[in-house]
Amino acid sequence: MATKLDKSLKREVEIDGKPYMLTVSPAGLKLVPKGKRNGLELSWQALVSGDAALATALNASLQKQE
Repeated sequence: MATKLDKSLKREVEIDGKPYMLTVSPAGLKLVPKGKRNGLELSWQALVSGDAALATALNASLQKQE
């Protein structure tokens, strides 16, 4: 049986040699560079509805044009 997520969990993850903090909460996910406050946030609703995939595809298409 899985444990219900009722409070935030924080974990450090290394991406391309740089440390980041990942927070998993009942509201969603947040990834920020370690020591900073601002980063990427993704709600569970956006993930489930497909809005996250749409935003990723849009950003990828815009980067190709530059």
